[in-house]
Formats: sequence, C-alpha cells, structure tokens
Amino acid sequence: MEKLKISVFGGSGFVGKRFCEIFTDQTIKIPKNKYEPESSDILFLISTVDNYNIYTNPQLDIDTNLKTLIAVLDKCKNKYIDKGKKVNFNFVSSWFVYGCTDPLPAKEENHCGPRGFYSITKRCGEQLLVSYCETFGINYRIFRLANVIGEDDLKVSKRKNALQYLIMKLLNNEDINLYHGGDIIRDYIYVDDVCYAMELCIKKGELNDIVNIGSGIPYKFIDLLGYCKKHLNSKSQFNDIDPTEFHKIVQVKDFYLDISKLNDLKFKQRTSIFEALDKILCAYRDKFQAN
Repeated sequence: MEKLKISVFGGSGFVGKRFCEIFTDQTIKIPKNKYEPESSDILFLISTVDNYNIYTNPQLDIDTNLKTLIAVLDKCKNKYIDKGKKVNFNFVSSWFVYGCTDPLPAKEENHCGPRGFYSITKRCGEQLLVSYCETFGINYRIFRLANVIGEDDLKVSKRKNALQYLIMKLLNNEDINLYHGGDIIRDYIYVDDVCYAMELCIKKGELNDIVNIGSGIPYKFIDLLGYCKKHLNSKSQFNDIDPTEFHKIVQVKDFYLDISKLNDLKFKQRTSIFEALDKILCAYRDKFQAN
C-alpha cells in the first residue's frame, strides 16, 4: 500500500517542525510563501500565536490566519478539485476559539465566543474553511489544540506559552507575578502527543468534523509552577496580582477540553504533563540558568 503523503504548511513552526521530524517519511514540508500543495492530504499550521498583534500590526492576524488560508485553499481547488480529485484539508486551530464557553470541559459543539484578534481570526478561519470546502467539495477536519508545551518551542514569552516563560524565571530565582495568584485552570499536552494525535486523526478521524486535541485534564497553573519550583530548588516567590485590562478583554480564567472524540479513536497519551515538565526543566537548566 502506498504511504500517505501529507503536505505540511507551517512546517518550520513549533508543532509543524516536530510533526515533520516524527513523520519524516509521510510529510512534505511546503516552503514558506508557497501556497500550492504537493499532495492531496494537507496539514495547515500557518498561524500567528497570540492576541497582542493589535498593538503593533492589526492586519497581521488577518493576513496570516485568513488570507493565507484562502490562498492555499484556492491552490488545492485548482490543482485537485477542478481535475476531479479529492482533497483532505486538515486545519490546526486553537482552544482560544471557544472563548468564554460553558460548560467545561469544552466539547466541540460548545458555543464559541472568541475574544482578541488572534482568537477571532482562528474562529473565522474555521468558518471560512467550512464554507469554502462545502462549496467546492473539499473534505476537511479541524483540530482544536490545547496548550502545547515542549522544550523546542522557540516563541516562548509571557504572551505565548507563559508556563515555560515562567520556568525560565524560576531557574534564575526571579520573583513571579501571577494573575489570580495562579489559581487558574488550563489543559496542557506535550508536543509529541499532539503530533501523534493529529496523525491518528488524519488517518482514522471522521471527515468534515472538529476534534479537540489535549489531555482532557484540568491542571491548576500554580500547582504546575509549584512542581517546577520544587524540582529546581528555586528561591522564587509567587505574587498575586490583578490581571491587566487587556488580559481581561482577551483571556478566560479557566479552561480545559473534552477529548471524547479523540479517545474514541483509541488515542493514548505517551507523555504525562509532569514527564513533559521534567524534559523541559532538563533542557532549560543548561540553556537559561544563570551562573
């Protein structure tokens, strides 16, 4: 049987790069600024990463998350659909599209109320994808990812992947300011598990469907930081502060995913959150710890 070949858009990013590394024989990494796929199975990961572009370039989320998506869809249609061939378009989205949703854990059918340019354009991207695909007969899947962590994330900041950003502060014994004192709930999953989950969905998941990809476990942020502090013997102190006004506008306090659909595909998480943190702590010690 011929091996599945997946054209990966966004293969130089944190998740896309790791996906291509794990599934080297199955992937074709599409170069940046090229919109045409080289196979009829597509994994689309091109995206901005946080809600703060509104301060520096309000067009960036629209250009990256929407215009690029439509450009790639047009190429898929011209190359395959117009010639009578099928296309399976797998779109990587985010838990941010849910916004303030109720109840938790969030199921795929929950109402979405995203806040912030990144979050809103990701949701808009989902809707544009569905409309385009239904119009032209393209098969699609939407993967809504939880918070993804891993030692090779090069875009860690207080705006994106705050947990790993604060681990760097713990390494250097810096005091840490926490919104709500860290008493917030999040769903974390290790990058390799995200890649295995996406590959499983691409091979076995329902077409024209949305799938949550996460651990499905509600982790308290302060507990994860406390684990890291203990294992680093850090002298950092945690300070309880009020969220900024912008944070209140774009962020939700507690969130985690229902992963029943993923579990129905017999997905098994290989790396627990604490095993993932151990990997990150080990990698960061040499890289970021002050002398």
